[in-house]
Amino acid sequence: MKYNVKHKQIYLFFLFAIAFISCKQSNRPEVSDIKVEIKIERFDKDLLSGKNKNIDQTNISLEKKYGFFYDDYIHKMVGTPEYAGSEIIRTLYNDPAYNDLMKEVGSVYPNLKLQEEGLSETFKYIKYYYPKVKIPRLISFVSGFSYPTPIGDGYLGIGLDTFLGKDSKFYRGIIESVPLYMSRRFTPDNIVPRVAETFAHEELFPEPDANRTLLSKMVFQGKILYFLDQVLPESITDSTKIGYSTNQLNWAQNFEQDIWAYFLENNSLYETDYQKIQVYLSDGPFTPGFGENRESAPKLGVWMGWQIVRKYMKQNPKVTLQQLMTDNDAQKILNQSKYKPKKK
Repeated sequence: MKYNVKHKQIYLFFLFAIAFISCKQSNRPEVSDIKVEIKIERFDKDLLSGKNKNIDQTNISLEKKYGFFYDDYIHKMVGTPEYAGSEIIRTLYNDPAYNDLMKEVGSVYPNLKLQEEGLSETFKYIKYYYPKVKIPRLISFVSGFSYPTPIGDGYLGIGLDTFLGKDSKFYRGIIESVPLYMSRRFTPDNIVPRVAETFAHEELFPEPDANRTLLSKMVFQGKILYFLDQVLPESITDSTKIGYSTNQLNWAQNFEQDIWAYFLENNSLYETDYQKIQVYLSDGPFTPGFGENRESAPKLGVWMGWQIVRKYMKQNPKVTLQQLMTDNDAQKILNQSKYKPKKK
């Protein structure tokens, strides 16, 4: 009898788990039939493989294969317009620091299978909502920590040297140009959300010039993050989407009502002075003016805009994602969100 009860409990637990997972997944559209298979082109490996070959031939081969990306890489990312590609390549091959960095990149990323799977899922959702969108070539490279996800004519780059892991020895050596609050996000699990974020900002939803008030900018950034909610793999956390640490996310959640009250009391939502607005939108180690001992989360205006948009979509379930992303009436979105955070 004990045996039967135990197995019945296990069986019921199993059914509950299946029901829970199915319920969670049912909130998302079915995209398994959408034909998207992302393959990241390894420019970094192709460049390195030409090290012991004829440099002029390597230059010609890479230029032919990578086109606009190669031109941008040679003349903007690692070189200057006045130097020929073969000269830049020779300089890279003879640079011990570059070779050391390439060795580390090869060790961390022998392949990009996990990233390709995550991006394939993401672009399936993007194609579901925007069937006519053209997926760019995704090209990995190394440039010396300068370009995480550059976007150009027909391509979106992935600077693998900016995703080596927060404890990489290289980031400790460049702390003056890349502060710790930035390099702690230089992790492999940031590749997929940063690519999606760049694509959304630069290709799908460029910010309207009319966005002058803090509120309009908050809501715009909130819409981008809500878009990421809908297209990124569900395993990607809110803290990774916005670039917070776990402690920073907890801080923002715990003081949500206080942050909102501050914005209202100081009439900050309708501020148009660029310098004053950027305090609440720019990345950094914290948001000036909030919290003790610089413990606040950064870019609190962005985070707050995200909460407003989430609340708006919850209050208006008939509004589609496409309708949201084309609606630039920030005041309407705020009003209809009925956003009034409560004390945690």
